[in-house]
Amino acid sequence: MMQSENILDDYKLNFNIENINTEIERITPLSKELKENTGILKNIFNCIDLTTLKETDSADSVTAFVEKVNQFKEKYPSFPSVGAVCVFPVFAPITKQYLKVEGVQRAVVAAGFPSSQTFLDLKVLETKKAVDFGANEIDVVISIGEFLEGNYEFVYEEIRQLKEACGEAHLKVILETGAIKEPQLIWNASIIAMDAGANFIKTSTGKIPTAATLEAAYVMCHAIKAYHAKTGKKIGFKPAGGISTSSEAIDFYAVVKDILGQEWLNNKLFRIGASRLANNLLSDILKIENKSTEDVVFF
Repeated sequence: MMQSENILDDYKLNFNIENINTEIERITPLSKELKENTGILKNIFNCIDLTTLKETDSADSVTAFVEKVNQFKEKYPSFPSVGAVCVFPVFAPITKQYLKVEGVQRAVVAAGFPSSQTFLDLKVLETKKAVDFGANEIDVVISIGEFLEGNYEFVYEEIRQLKEACGEAHLKVILETGAIKEPQLIWNASIIAMDAGANFIKTSTGKIPTAATLEAAYVMCHAIKAYHAKTGKKIGFKPAGGISTSSEAIDFYAVVKDILGQEWLNNKLFRIGASRLANNLLSDILKIENKSTEDVVFF
């Protein structure tokens, strides 16, 4: 059951929805000033959830993927590592066995990702098995259809049980904001997910046409701020899906900085889900530092 008769009564929108785009237009020009700042670009790199979620993934391909993360610091010693690797749950034992880089987390998608359309007991079982086999971060998707029907108790209880199944592992709850769309609904989903036990709230799966947007990020960051002000709990934020360039990543970084402040700009509280961003950031940083023009493909 929800911890409050209606938790949403405790959290009213504290900004003007009509002004979201105006606020984003105010924030994003500031991000352009950061494009040549390699320190900030490296910080964003350190917040990447390096992801492989392909139908063609195999034990061998995921092992090779993990080995690239292991080898990265040897090749680029002045760079931080990524924040996490993210794979399907069946590959959790591979990340547990082969990932050797200190501080890089072992994330999996679970609980019927990406549709979340399966039985709750199977969602819980998949989550538990992933943790048992070595995952320490679990990314799950809310039951979007039930949420859009207004069945908030159902959504809350699912998240609560999945958090319980995670144990000490972090739970990252995907709102699939491209399907929810309306700012008020994104706010509601954010509050419900956090109060039910999410350690992070995340925009998208990247599996539907509309993925991460700055408008969704703006609403979610304000929800995190409001939740922190009332509870003292710091919940992480993860934009994911469709973020592939340094400029796009910097825009999300700027939104987080403006709303939540510098203390959120580390990989304990900020992640970016991406498969292409790492190579693009790496290339852009090396171009600035080495005055080169070549694109680098390492991952």
